[in-house]
Amino acid sequence: MTISIALYQPDIAGNTGAVMRTAACLGLRIEIIEPTGFELSDRSLKRAGMDYLSLATLTKHVDFEAFETWRKAEARRLLLMTTKADAVVWDFDFKSGDILMFGRETAGVPDEVHAAADARLTIPMRAGARSMNLSASVALVAGEAVRQLRGR
Repeated sequence: MTISIALYQPDIAGNTGAVMRTAACLGLRIEIIEPTGFELSDRSLKRAGMDYLSLATLTKHVDFEAFETWRKAEARRLLLMTTKADAVVWDFDFKSGDILMFGRETAGVPDEVHAAADARLTIPMRAGARSMNLSASVALVAGEAVRQLRGR
């Protein structure tokens, strides 16, 4: 079972397109939890994803409840990437089938999503840095997960 990248109600089409391109190149699935701040057919989404969008395996979930129903039926771990975590991505043991969830660019995720996560992870940053760009964060975390799994 492959890793999935889940985007919780993404706001910016360009970021989502870049994430979809990264996922397509790494052979990862994309789960988009709606609503989004743009149409999935948005021109900037297509521009950022370029011709890689046809390689992406994308599933849309109408809301978090629908996503959770699907996830639990699949028995998959939900790993939330957040600045409000103590566990560091580099020290975490990723497993096949994990879902790497990233929150909205403008608001992160609500408490119910935090509560549903099996683990909350952070990317360590220098003091005073608030957060990284969504697509850069996804590339970093997905790269570490893929590195660990392909090394086994």
